[in-house]
Amino acid sequence: MDTFLKQWNEAALTSLGFFWMAFWAFGLGYVISSCIQVFVTKERMKQTMGQAGPKSVALATFFGFISSSCSFAALSTTKSLFKKGAGLVPSLAFMLASTNLVIELGIIIAVFLSWQFVVGEYVGGLLLILVMWLVVKLTLPKSLEDEARDHVEEEEESQEVPNWRELFTSREGWIRVAKQYFMEWGMVWRDVTFGFTIAGIISAFVPNAFFTTLFAGAGSDSDPSFLQVLLQTLVGPVAAFFTFIGSMGNIPLATLLLANGVSFGGIMAFIFSDLVVFPVLRINAQYFGWKMALYILVVLLIALVASSLLLHYGFAAFDLLPETAQSAEQKSPSERFKIDYTFFLNLIFLAVSGLFFWLKNTPKEKSDQEHHQESGQASWSERLLTGLAYVSFAWLGFGLVLGWISSITGT
Repeated sequence: MDTFLKQWNEAALTSLGFFWMAFWAFGLGYVISSCIQVFVTKERMKQTMGQAGPKSVALATFFGFISSSCSFAALSTTKSLFKKGAGLVPSLAFMLASTNLVIELGIIIAVFLSWQFVVGEYVGGLLLILVMWLVVKLTLPKSLEDEARDHVEEEEESQEVPNWRELFTSREGWIRVAKQYFMEWGMVWRDVTFGFTIAGIISAFVPNAFFTTLFAGAGSDSDPSFLQVLLQTLVGPVAAFFTFIGSMGNIPLATLLLANGVSFGGIMAFIFSDLVVFPVLRINAQYFGWKMALYILVVLLIALVASSLLLHYGFAAFDLLPETAQSAEQKSPSERFKIDYTFFLNLIFLAVSGLFFWLKNTPKEKSDQEHHQESGQASWSERLLTGLAYVSFAWLGFGLVLGWISSITGT
């Protein structure tokens, strides 16, 4: 029992250490994202994008790059673009770019993994779009797209396109940025809390044999065969399908995969899997109908497996595959709290968050409240994830208390 309690405390410290390492990166990413969300509005995107063709795909990719990294917010915007007349390919290009090419995700990956994964994330994001485009062009029946377009119900939205220069130099503009900053946190806090907690639990309790069994060829001294890499790129998405963790919450889990010898391609497939999880399938079914939702799921699965394989063997060709020893998981829990650049960057972004909190709660300008959230009521998956997040808080709290009691009693 003492061993279990010790591992519980270690799991809690590991989870909190992961978050401590990442807080400044989240803060920096959401400051940038919030500024873009306020000064480059969805209305401007919709007015700029056409219906189909390379220009529309390029614009959709660019707007996705500067957009939010929350999967559910991306789904809502994707639906809106599709209803406004954008083709399926540009709409899916926006969705893929807004969850894989965003700035804040690259920063988080740089903190936890290595430069190869940052390059893999952005190059892979472009590959996802190109493979998706090819698959849709070859397979999409026109009748299915028409049926999905008829199924979509568009919410009423403001068509006003504000002057970004006036907003940037005004107090009102920065109040909107502050509100957007906390809305960004509001969309991911549950994923982050549950994802980081699960990462700590796996780190403390799950033996290496689990990973070598689940991911064929993991932990082997020899290079995995093509079949083993292919199986790993399939296992990641299949395992992720039944989870509720978004792209920002699963990066610590990716460090555990790296530490246990999972291939580069397998890890990238896991990271790319945030759009093939069950809650996303269910939301797409509500928006587009089940036929189109299942079609999109298959297209995205093909795209992420193909892109992950291309990345793996492309990096291997230039001898650039990351080493397992580079994983942040090799650090002990206490090392993550040492006084270094992370400590001072966290202080800076705590101060920034405090300033934004003050701006957000100023009585002036109560407009623009949460106008881009996808629905007025929480889905069952969101409610479940909220419950899991609160359970995670309790788990972390008890784990810290156990460590405190142990330090007092000397056991």
